[in-house]
Amino acid sequence: MAHARTSRRRLGSAVTAVLALTVGTLAVPAVAAPADQAVAAAAAATQTTSVTFPLGAEIVGAGSAGFLTRGTREKPELRWTRYADGTSTVLSTTGNAADGSASDVVVTGDASAPFQYRVVQLHDMATGAAPVTIDLDALGSNYAYVEAVGSTLLVEVENTDGTRELHLVSKSGETVSDRKVTGLPAGTGWFTATAGVPGQALVGFDRGSGSNAKGGGRAVVDLVTGTVTETYEGSRAGYLSSQLALSATHAAWTEYVDGVGVEIVVVERGAGSGQAPQRILLGKTEEFSIGLVGSWLTYADPEPLTASMGSALAPFRARSLVSGETVTLLEHMTSAQPGPDGTLLVRGGTVDSGEGLYRLSPGQNGTPPLAELVATTGEPTKVTLTRGDTVPAVIALDKDRGRVQLQWLLSRRNVDLSVELTHTATRRVWQEYVPANGAATGPGALGVVWDGSFRDDRGDADALTAAYNGDYTWRITASPTNGIGPDLETTGTFKLARKAAPHDFTDNGSADLLAVDSWGTLLTYDSNYLVGADRIHWHYAATLGTGWNIYNSVTAAGNLGGSAHADVIARDKSGALWFYAGRYDGFAPRVRIGTGWQIYAKTVGGSDLTGDGRSDLLATDTAGALWLYPGTGNATAPFGARKKIGTGWGIYNRITAVGNIAGGTAGDLVARDKDGVLWSYLGKGDGTFAPRTKLGGGWNAYSHIVGIGDANKDGRPDLLGYTARSLYLYPGTGDWRAPFGPRSEHANPNYGEAAESPF
Repeated sequence: MAHARTSRRRLGSAVTAVLALTVGTLAVPAVAAPADQAVAAAAAATQTTSVTFPLGAEIVGAGSAGFLTRGTREKPELRWTRYADGTSTVLSTTGNAADGSASDVVVTGDASAPFQYRVVQLHDMATGAAPVTIDLDALGSNYAYVEAVGSTLLVEVENTDGTRELHLVSKSGETVSDRKVTGLPAGTGWFTATAGVPGQALVGFDRGSGSNAKGGGRAVVDLVTGTVTETYEGSRAGYLSSQLALSATHAAWTEYVDGVGVEIVVVERGAGSGQAPQRILLGKTEEFSIGLVGSWLTYADPEPLTASMGSALAPFRARSLVSGETVTLLEHMTSAQPGPDGTLLVRGGTVDSGEGLYRLSPGQNGTPPLAELVATTGEPTKVTLTRGDTVPAVIALDKDRGRVQLQWLLSRRNVDLSVELTHTATRRVWQEYVPANGAATGPGALGVVWDGSFRDDRGDADALTAAYNGDYTWRITASPTNGIGPDLETTGTFKLARKAAPHDFTDNGSADLLAVDSWGTLLTYDSNYLVGADRIHWHYAATLGTGWNIYNSVTAAGNLGGSAHADVIARDKSGALWFYAGRYDGFAPRVRIGTGWQIYAKTVGGSDLTGDGRSDLLATDTAGALWLYPGTGNATAPFGARKKIGTGWGIYNRITAVGNIAGGTAGDLVARDKDGVLWSYLGKGDGTFAPRTKLGGGWNAYSHIVGIGDANKDGRPDLLGYTARSLYLYPGTGDWRAPFGPRSEHANPNYGEAAESPF
């Protein structure tokens, strides 16, 4: 059963099609949706099979013992496979045309297309007998191969007067039999034929061709007697684009209606010449396939599983020619061939049984055909994960500027992919939609690049906050773009675990700015580096606590207590020093860790100055001496004994620990003098510093200078200049001679609110 082509209108998976059945002028209900009772019927016929159908191949012939396939362009072989044990025989490695002729006899020839055969070989694949060779040139150069049914060749013979005849050619031993078919209307020619009923063939013919076409018809030929037993006139010319189908009860073919499209014409055999044919309008479709299984008509738009677009005619349906009932037998099909004894062999797939070759057999008492899987490709029809997922159990976003690629290996990629990541504790969500790539349709990986963020609480599409560490659930939905099979929906879990960042107080790996406003509220401004825009997004402040106006000095001191979170120390007006251990949701209750700290004019924390991996604290007294308090990592006693490491530091009105800005062995400092000049002090790793280096003037424009940590996720610490109106980020360069790049301006998200003291 060949596939005809007309002008094609490709449809998306969401489209509908007009499909009407008329008997005379009587309208019959439209086709049912794919998810109807027939899917259940097909599922009930599910069979397990060890017979393999070649990947990428199509069915081109079928018999009682086995089936014939034609391979792909890359592997153009003709292969016969036995149902009983799955053994196969390659008849050709060039893919030259062949016919299976609804029997175990396979016809091959000496040309790339059947109608060009001059020497034909018939292979009885059931018995394995030696091929039978028929030389058409020996009969005459005017003999042209049309079709084969079993061991009988249907051949068109053009006479010298231009008339045409249909002959039946066969061979027994060395004797070639050549019989003219009798009973065909006068003036017929340009024959096509198909099998479907043992000993019979349905023949299509025309009267004239091209602009001289005068209309054609169809005839049933008895292959034993060589006579026409039934004739059906076609209402339109152009049969050459027609398909033919034959069963014991009906004959069917296609016609093209100008301006409308393809129409299936069905007649009941033996009903007499006065019967009104049933006509089914398929519409403007380029490819179509029809067949008959008893009193059921099958039809579909052949649609590969990996097609990027879909058609409303893609599901393989069957319609009762008695009751008008319509059922869906397969999710899709790509090729079909009539088998012996009224069966139909279809290459297609179902959700339950997957891809392969299905045999359709007549049901009992007019019930829908039964679909039996007889050979499998091993491929699922529905979209599946082929080897689970490739999402790591633990994701660390400390590389590639906080991005990670999440992938899923799918059985096919002609899908629109939706990805949703949900933080278990807060239910915050990140979503991404990835439309299908028409160039990538077969098996493979699809995924997204997650930048470690999700939408903020206000739903602002541009306000992406850095995602919190902790447990996550991922969910993907893969929706086939061609509509074949259901959506794939599946979930999994992972844990997000970044290294502790010295200026991260919200457990999301991003640099935070802390501030105490004039009412004593402790606020945090969470930053998020937007990779695509190459900018820092600062979010409106979140409240971490109140009553902080009892302190006259508050310092972001880095990780002092050995936990996974940054800590804060604060000095009250009596000189007592208090320790706030960082948690993922703020700070633990304060612990007093010292007294007498009123002697210090400034405290500076957040850098490892001694090279032991722990944050240390610096303090300058009123005389300008610089004192080092080495970190211990012990939350109950976070500092060791102080050590004097310098004098003359009273000339600076701002001192900031900036981490390792020069690629050396330990953390560094920057200090601003009263003239607004900024100086850098590179740490030696023993708690002391190299001689200072002048970085530049004009820094008195800022009320505060904060070592914010790695705000732009490039692995280097950055510096923040603060004004009541704007925030200015100076990205770290790693070059000690010019440790900061050009600044970028960001609006102060709390501009116009209460005055703040950021740190």
